[in-house]
Amino acid sequence: MWRAMIETAQLFLAPFVAYALFYLLRWRWPFVAELWRGRVVSWLVVAGLLAVIAGVVALGQMRLRQGPWTPAHVESGRLLPGRFE
Repeated sequence: MWRAMIETAQLFLAPFVAYALFYLLRWRWPFVAELWRGRVVSWLVVAGLLAVIAGVVALGQMRLRQGPWTPAHVESGRLLPGRFE
């Protein structure tokens, strides 16, 4: 559960980190308040939300498609392990 939350948070924060690195590489102060005012933050929020949505959709599309889960059960006196059908 924590892994899913951390990965989602990383996807959301990626545009903010990229913006700060952009100004850091330009030898400016990336944490000056004027650089984070106005539309910049709203565009970064939108970009972060789009990255999260794209990541969740990609994760859902790339997972292995296996059948339904059959839990472990006893059949004819033998314990059969759980498995995907």
